[in-house]
Amino acid sequence: MNSLIEDINKLKEEKNAIILAHNYQPKEVQNIADFLGDSLELCIKASEIEDKDLVIFCGVDFMAETAFILNPDKKIIIPDIEADCQMANMLHEEELLKAKEKHPDASVVLYVNSIAEAKQHADTLCTSANAVKVVNSLDSDKVIFGPDSNLGQHVAKRTDKEIITVPADGHCYVHNKFTKEDVIAKKAEYPNAEVICHPECVDEVQEACDKILSTGGMLTYISQSDKEEFIIGTEIDMITRLNEEIPNKKLYPLREDAICETMKFHTLEKIKEALEKEEPQIKLDNSVAEKSLKAVKHMLNASK
Repeated sequence: MNSLIEDINKLKEEKNAIILAHNYQPKEVQNIADFLGDSLELCIKASEIEDKDLVIFCGVDFMAETAFILNPDKKIIIPDIEADCQMANMLHEEELLKAKEKHPDASVVLYVNSIAEAKQHADTLCTSANAVKVVNSLDSDKVIFGPDSNLGQHVAKRTDKEIITVPADGHCYVHNKFTKEDVIAKKAEYPNAEVICHPECVDEVQEACDKILSTGGMLTYISQSDKEEFIIGTEIDMITRLNEEIPNKKLYPLREDAICETMKFHTLEKIKEALEKEEPQIKLDNSVAEKSLKAVKHMLNASK
């Protein structure tokens, strides 16, 4: 393991590379990364990369695509090309175009967890951290929102705008595992703990929790809280990062099986190979990337 890490660090220096990793990556990948974050934090970091020639992106495909949209002149490498997001693939370009035709007076806000072919038709993007802020920044009274219907419902409760979700049942299979009964049972098991869940959870889970936060929001909130115990309702490896950065807190998973399988496709061996071969490389059609860039930049500006 140590020799593998040494090899990665040596290659990273030789190739003038940076490793970005999402909070849901396993511990060994988190430890080798130069930067960890949620979708918004990774987007911001990707927009700031100027002095690196190679970006190794340990996340799912739509995240690496966003990095490419922001850095079309750089090599964006994803260690395992099969690491995709089921939710992102639930909204296809055709369905979005039909929704736009049906609601011509609506703005289009897409969760960054979308495929690039859909992104190109959005007025702006959002993440779970800034979705409400982004929606409220728009002039239109009607908003087409996708692909996460749970996040869409979360936003609808916090805005005066009409939210039209496409598709109607878009969701993250990991966050959809959580139930209200899980929250009740964990609260009974750890009565002194505060329950925090992600806005990708279903509405009744959100209602049962004490706080609804993005993964980046969880990190900030827990680090600043006077409370000592927390039940975490998101992908299991978020607790890996929290334990590393806030070791004085007691953290319990809402479910032990809250695992995003494709996030775990990236391994140290694959990262080393990606650095050596500089592939698999993320590429998008120039027209798709250029149209998507406007939506990405709007999101980043709205987040300031």
